[in-house]
Amino acid sequence: MTPVEVGEAHDYFLLVPEPVCCIGCLPSDPSACIEVFAAAPLPPRGRPARLVGRLRRLVDDPAGWRYQLRGARLVGEDRSAVLAITRRGVIAASATLAVAGYSAGRAAAALDVSAARALVDANLTIDTHSHAGRVINPNSPLGGLADPMREGGMSVVCLAMVADRPVTRVGADRRISAIRQPAPGELYAWSQTAFSRVQILVQSEKLAVVTDTASLHAAQKNGPAVIVSAEGADFLDTSIDRVEEAYRKYGLRHLQLTHYRVNDLGDIQTDTPVHDGLTDFGAEVVRACNRLGVVVDVAHGTYDLVKRAAKVTTKPLILSHTSLTSSPKPLTRLISSDHARVIAGTGGVIGIWPPSNVFPDLAAMAAGIARMVDVVGVDHVGLGSDMLGLLVPSVFASYRDLPALAQALLAVGFGADETAKILGGNYARVFAQTVG
Repeated sequence: MTPVEVGEAHDYFLLVPEPVCCIGCLPSDPSACIEVFAAAPLPPRGRPARLVGRLRRLVDDPAGWRYQLRGARLVGEDRSAVLAITRRGVIAASATLAVAGYSAGRAAAALDVSAARALVDANLTIDTHSHAGRVINPNSPLGGLADPMREGGMSVVCLAMVADRPVTRVGADRRISAIRQPAPGELYAWSQTAFSRVQILVQSEKLAVVTDTASLHAAQKNGPAVIVSAEGADFLDTSIDRVEEAYRKYGLRHLQLTHYRVNDLGDIQTDTPVHDGLTDFGAEVVRACNRLGVVVDVAHGTYDLVKRAAKVTTKPLILSHTSLTSSPKPLTRLISSDHARVIAGTGGVIGIWPPSNVFPDLAAMAAGIARMVDVVGVDHVGLGSDMLGLLVPSVFASYRDLPALAQALLAVGFGADETAKILGGNYARVFAQTVG
């Protein structure tokens, strides 16, 4: 069920084959959707639901619509749909996944939550992409990171400053985009403030900073830790020396090449391509990261950027926060199976994120993780929460929910060892291979 307008209830919405991240990700072929005209406004539902109405098949509709459900109304809960989702079952479920698939949440509830908690406590857990602690808004007070991590059992977060923040804004269409070109040196100067906020948060919350494999694994025992990250390398301003400067001055160990503006490194998924992918300077940055020991993150980059980065890199790539789609549309942040396989082909990891307009609950998110595992294998999937960085509500809104996510993964059919890989082990392997 996908509303096409903002609101808490809707009398007009679409039924689509799979969740979408935004209106721009709706299927381009109207025949892949069913238009629904409800008898009364209905709230979006994150559990099994049945609709009854008059189904019409249209012929030569000017807008291209083929199917409409008129006078739709909810009927009783479909108890027969309460089934655990297996990983292969997710792939086979097609359009019914959006309705019946979320019943996995009920199966998850039947599992012993203490087993999920024990699994989390026994393993190194890592979030591949986070803005927790309110690090990205210079007008917000810092704090609120360490306690949820401790309470939920999250060992390490890749804590990202945002490199292009001064020149991007959220538009009326709820998309983030660049509004102007930065002045020379502007984003480099901004990075000093942004990295400093990360440092202040680390000091005030008594967090450890991970700079090598030893300190990464120590975080499981010694308490919450962060990997200093940058979302976007815009602060480099074509100066390759600034990669090493950030590495030494701020402890940078995870660098995302692009964000919400087409920069000197390459093209982004949410804007018109300019460079045909990764630029020569972008390739130089990838090599510098490989040499220094900085994880290269290709989130937000176009498929062409990712393909060239994969050819250049000698270390595994990370795509820290996204999810899978069977039919990627222009400007979407979701990725295709082929896109995902390029990352896996480097030995890398794809972090699955939790926006509520992609996954309505943790059970659906676990099913989305299972779909990605079926494409690339369990060794190449992780968790990328984008904590406090989403424009819509998150179904994983606090690190206190980590045991519940582990429980949902067990319910969807993963074993304990597989769940441990997804929740941190896979990223730890990439970090060790990259940073040493």
